Amino acid sequence: MAIEILDTLGLKCPQPVLKIAVKAPEMKPGDMLEILGDCPTFEKDIRTWCERLGKVFLSIKDEGENKMRIQIQF
Repeated sequence: MAIEILDTLGLKCPQPVLKIAVKAPEMKPGDMLEILGDCPTFEKDIRTWCERLGKVFLSIKDEGENKMRIQIQF
């Protein structure tokens, strides 16, 4: 199981989700992806993406200054 980090700070919707979609083919079942973001709809967009593609939304952490860290599992 690998843990990858994807920095989407400064990107606005839908760019963070597009970056995740580009990274997804590299991920294996059980791998975790940590995404950093500051888009106002960041959490909602990633939750929706996970639901649509059957990925597991593991956690969200407020990093302060409108930054969030979300973990998803493939």
